[in-house]
Parts: sequence; C-alpha cells; structure tokens
Amino acid sequence: MGNDIWSPLAEGRRAKSYSPGQMIYLQGTEAHEFYYLLEGTARSYISSPGGAVLVLTLHRAGDLMGEASFFDECPRVSSAVAVTPCRVVTVDREGLDRVFRCHPELAYPMLRYLARTVRLLSDHVDGISFLPADKRLAAALLRHAGGDGLVRSTHEELGSAVGTSRVTVSRALARFASKGWLEQSYGLVKLLDREALEKYAQAES
Repeated sequence: MGNDIWSPLAEGRRAKSYSPGQMIYLQGTEAHEFYYLLEGTARSYISSPGGAVLVLTLHRAGDLMGEASFFDECPRVSSAVAVTPCRVVTVDREGLDRVFRCHPELAYPMLRYLARTVRLLSDHVDGISFLPADKRLAAALLRHAGGDGLVRSTHEELGSAVGTSRVTVSRALARFASKGWLEQSYGLVKLLDREALEKYAQAES
C-alpha cells in the first residue's frame, strides 16, 4: 500500500509538529480522532498499572495511528510518542465522512488497514506467548525496521517490545552481529541480512 494513498486525509487540514519524546495520544483517553503521520517516526506502546511498558510497533510516514479505538468508539488501549520530529494530521469523524464522500474508493483500503492492525497485534501476542526471546527479537527487528534497514530503539525499548530483559537483548544482538546479520550502536540497529533474520525467526526451535 503506497504511502500516499491516505493523502486525501490531509487535504485542507493543518499538520501539527511533534518533537522527539512528545506524546501524540494517551492510553485510556477518548478516541475522538485518529492520526495520519506525514513525516517522522512514532512509537505506540501499552503501559501497565505498575509502570511496565510494552512496545507495539513503530509508525513511519504514511501510517495511520490510533484508528482502531477511533472506529470502535472505546478508550484508547495504547499511547503514541514521537521518536523523531513528526508532522501529524488529526482526522475527526466529520473530516473522515467528507473524505469518504469525495473518495469512496478509500473505504476498502481502510478496512484492510484495520484488519492488518488486528493481525499485527495478534501476531505480537502470539510471539510473546510462544517464541523464544531471541526469535521474538529477530521478528521485532524485522517488523520495526524501515526501508533503510534502521531500527531506532534502545536495548531497553527492544526488550519491552518482546517481553524480555535488556541483558537478553544485548546478548542476542551481539550474537546476530557476530553472524553479520546486523550492526549496532547506541539507540540504533542496522539490518544487514534481512533474509537470515527471517529464516531464524521462522525456524522451528
């Protein structure tokens, strides 16, 4: 799905800028709108009452965010924060109705996008439940990497994304790097061999 398919959502609307670390929306709040990410990278995550954080995914330019809660009219189940400088368009119900009247061909892609979001969350839960930590990490790296192969996350953040400790993530990344699958520096992982990581993530234990 091309990154410009949702461009009608931005027609006539002013984008808001977010700095790294600035919250875009908060878990538990009412979802009166959803968001179209024009530029930058944002992270969505779930927080537990005890303060634990589970990273769900990284959003990049062309992605929609917070759309599931918007459509089911329930409080948001996750939060989103800007990772890099972001420009975001807010879409409310009136604006979406207007877009669908002018662009009815977007209705089916929107349903597909929602289905993809549900599948992503289901795969995420299954992975945390059934796969070993290093395979969960390999899958998360593939899921979070952009087209340039870069994953902008610390070891702590990757650990929260796959339900394991920073130490386990550090050991697994060092092992992957020794195989030539990736390079790493603080807060950044560059994938060098996606195919090898895919085979590893999908291989039976």
